[in-house]
Amino acid sequence: MKGFANVDCVPLVINTQEPSEIIKFVKDVAPSFAGINLEDISAPRCFEVEDALQNIGIPVFHDDQHGTAIVVRAALLNAAKVVGKKYTNLKVVVIGAGAAGIAVSKMLLGITGSSTKYEILPDVEKVRDLILVDTRGAIFPGRDFMNPYKEIIAKYSNKSQLKGSSLGIVEGADVIIGVSGPNLISAEMIKKMADKPIVFAMANPTPEIMPEDAKKAGAFIVATGRSDFDNQINNVLAFPAIFKAVIDGRLKKITMEMEISASNAIASLVEEPTVDNIIPDPFFPDLAKIVASEILRSK
Repeated sequence: MKGFANVDCVPLVINTQEPSEIIKFVKDVAPSFAGINLEDISAPRCFEVEDALQNIGIPVFHDDQHGTAIVVRAALLNAAKVVGKKYTNLKVVVIGAGAAGIAVSKMLLGITGSSTKYEILPDVEKVRDLILVDTRGAIFPGRDFMNPYKEIIAKYSNKSQLKGSSLGIVEGADVIIGVSGPNLISAEMIKKMADKPIVFAMANPTPEIMPEDAKKAGAFIVATGRSDFDNQINNVLAFPAIFKAVIDGRLKKITMEMEISASNAIASLVEEPTVDNIIPDPFFPDLAKIVASEILRSK
């Protein structure tokens, strides 16, 4: 926070994993802070915690969810340009339905809100279709073993109601986004995708598929979460700027519209995207300042 955005912060480590106790703690300490960044809370508890803390007078932001989604969308906007496809025509498969997978899916589909009060933003560009995959396969309405957050995604995605494993549903997909675990994207899957496949393999430290293996299988653009490969999708591009905007604008809440503005701003910093350069470096000069300014312009 300090190094990237000159925002002072204090790490508060609490000895509980119980959502109700986390919620109470954040409410109790909120008067001391301008904003709270939640870290390392697993799904679905992270959704419950964040939903309960949206009207406490300061922004509460889970960067493993929204920071990741902001940067994924920025990278995808530029990747679409490189492969010569419209962002709004993309068919996307997201592998992993945890914190990042749900948040990425919501952003690409333009869904905002909580599990009890949500809406589709009318003026936000959305991908043509998205299929979210968890450990039991593709998500669709009425499937067994769903939580309320997966149910929301199911309502607005998977237009063809495809069922089964990742291998069976990637046929003709333009994009695979992995936010899951090692070795969950195979060469066979990439070979079944549409022309000029885009593969974001973001598991750390071992991606869903290694970049060289993805390219051998035909991937046109490959991104990971690692700094030692091209196209690092790192949420440090987003959350310091988010909290700079919180401080500079004395924001009470961070909205999806602000997150979209942040994503657009990050994407715009790469003026001429290429196969190996679809997202700016975290050390891009004044990145947090530029992105924060765009966030405040959109509020």
